Amino acid sequence: MILQLVILIVKIILLIALLMLGFAYTTLFERRLLGFFQLRLGPNRVGPFGLMQPLADGLKMALKEDLMPALADKSVFRLAPVFSLFAALCVDAVIPFGAPIHLFGTTITLDIANPSIGLLIAFAFSSLGIYGIVLGGWASQNKYSLLGGIRASAQMISYELAMGLSVMGVLMLAHTANMEDIVLAQKAHGWFFVPEIIPFLIYYITAFAETNRTPFDLPEAESELVAGYHTEYSGFRFAMYYIAEYINMITVSGIAVTLFFGGWLGPSFLPPIVWFLLKVGVSMFVFVWVRATFPRFRYDKLMSFGWKYLVPAALIYFVATAAFVSGVI
Repeated sequence: MILQLVILIVKIILLIALLMLGFAYTTLFERRLLGFFQLRLGPNRVGPFGLMQPLADGLKMALKEDLMPALADKSVFRLAPVFSLFAALCVDAVIPFGAPIHLFGTTITLDIANPSIGLLIAFAFSSLGIYGIVLGGWASQNKYSLLGGIRASAQMISYELAMGLSVMGVLMLAHTANMEDIVLAQKAHGWFFVPEIIPFLIYYITAFAETNRTPFDLPEAESELVAGYHTEYSGFRFAMYYIAEYINMITVSGIAVTLFFGGWLGPSFLPPIVWFLLKVGVSMFVFVWVRATFPRFRYDKLMSFGWKYLVPAALIYFVATAAFVSGVI
């Protein structure tokens, strides 16, 4: 019992460290890629090849003055970014990063928890993250911040419905909501990306909206709302929102890889965890590529696209998958 507790604590520490390291170098990865797409260099001065740039950015955030509006609701203002970061970290607890390993006669699973409803828990925690954004916008007592928070909540409601419908086919094909069992089902039947290509595309589009990434970054649109919900945030409180956004990108990529691309499965010449990280890396590249390619949606177009196209398409494919699994077609 004590050994299992120690293993659990070590896994939690390693997961948080991996996510924080992933966040730090995802920012560098994005800035260098954007530089490449825009025919410029990007950050390359701090350390060899710019590899120490994330450390410099972290020090800058930590040393910046922490400002708070005079009329802000101080307790909620302080709590909101913590809430967003906490929710972002919790989702990854149920994502399996690799096959179980055996050390000193003990089997160690490469996840924090493996509940039978792991996917539902992941969606539940990802839904909680929006509260940090809405509360931050409201507590700032700034009209631009409040509008950004309202936009974020409306966007989440609109696109989370399509996201939920898009993964239902995977649950029916795998006959389980357990994340590890979904991966093992793909070992037997092949990646679910092949029969579920339309739901995957819907999931991936909604993932951009859920993480407030371009072209769905309406909650923080600088051309209209200055910076939206985090306009009044500075210093490390702003950094927590920043960290949460990038960890959410890693999270939705990890879920996509687990549900549609076989998770850690791959040829045996690389360890399973390396395959998982490579697939997530490809997904992160697409996130940056889309940011460099597409302009921001107009807000009414954003809502129209979600309700008129993504939700009906996801529902139709869900019904078709149900008919196929039940043997009707």
